[in-house]
Amino acid sequence: MAKKEIKEKKAAGKFMEENDLNKPDRNMADKIMCGVIILVFAVSFVMISDQIMTTPFFSMEIAERFTKNGIVGTTVLTVLGFLVGAILGVIVGYLISPVIINLIWKSIHRIEFSLSGFSSQDLLVGTLGLLFGLIIANLIGLAFVRLPIIGAYGPIVFSIIFGYAGMSIAMRKKTEIANLIGLLRFSKQPKEHVKKNKDEEFVGKLLDTSSIIDGRIAEICSTGFLEGPLLVPVFVLEELQHIADSSDLLKRNKGRRGLDILKQMQEDNYVEVRIIHDDFEDMPPAVDSKLVRLGRKIHAKVVTNDYNLNKVAALQGVVVLNINDLANALKPARIPGEQMNVLIVKAGKENNQGIAYLDDGTMIVVEDGEKFIGQNVPVTVTSVLQTSAGRMIFVKMADE
Repeated sequence: MAKKEIKEKKAAGKFMEENDLNKPDRNMADKIMCGVIILVFAVSFVMISDQIMTTPFFSMEIAERFTKNGIVGTTVLTVLGFLVGAILGVIVGYLISPVIINLIWKSIHRIEFSLSGFSSQDLLVGTLGLLFGLIIANLIGLAFVRLPIIGAYGPIVFSIIFGYAGMSIAMRKKTEIANLIGLLRFSKQPKEHVKKNKDEEFVGKLLDTSSIIDGRIAEICSTGFLEGPLLVPVFVLEELQHIADSSDLLKRNKGRRGLDILKQMQEDNYVEVRIIHDDFEDMPPAVDSKLVRLGRKIHAKVVTNDYNLNKVAALQGVVVLNINDLANALKPARIPGEQMNVLIVKAGKENNQGIAYLDDGTMIVVEDGEKFIGQNVPVTVTSVLQTSAGRMIFVKMADE
């Protein structure tokens, strides 16, 4: 398993390198580096030629032939040596620059790929630890500068030792350092600003996908019974988009309806609608689980009409505002013994049962009503079953 992961990492690194070759910025960077390499080689060869010309061989018979003529105290031989050295340096630099540039890019990609496995927090904390280690190393190294032999190499050794030690200690203590930074930032905030943030956390309400598609949330907001801000997590938006792009016609219409409702709510401006980008990459892509975790994190209520999400959130201590509960609470109350007339439209699951509906969609189960399908009959309420999924009324045929 470990060998497979190593191969995958190497392949990914190679893919990154190949991908980077096609970037337009790469060509400009290559030209700049090529020019710098050619310049370095030209200067190096000029310096080498200067050293060669100062050897005894050139300072005797051959040099004497060119000492009579010169330019501002510089002999013709020196000028020719510099010119030849510069030309050779340019040629060698131009030929060898592609190899050097390729090695530079490979090194850069390896560093990038190695650092990509660390989180931003790890990189920040590790850099801080390295800086503190180098500061301590330089302070200690000052005491050894004047010592013979080891004085010149002491600061280098101390920098390596204390730099590595500072980085290692910071990485092990990253949780404590992050908490300390958080406390410092919190203490610098104005009290009014902190209080406002706390209030927003407890007032904000997270919208579930089902509540957005349902559409009744927009009507509730327009009446002023639901206060904002309403928070729409980015993973809920992604699920809506996925539903809107579905090949199934019904799902596609539901997804588009949800997006239209969100847009309408933002335009109507009855309540504030915010898109928040908090996500949990370490969790499965299930939206309900992320929604419950986000509700616990920011202490927000969850608005939904999903019965299962209602139960799961309640078990984890997240307050749920169920739209179905609100709708059921607004329905006219029916008490046992009350009489009414209903139209039986179909047969029920049990024998001789008939099914009828009120104007608000409440289902009525009529005992011994199967034979009256298609008729308006008087019935008497026997019991009412109330759940988060809806309300059911059980009735029997009224005595004439």
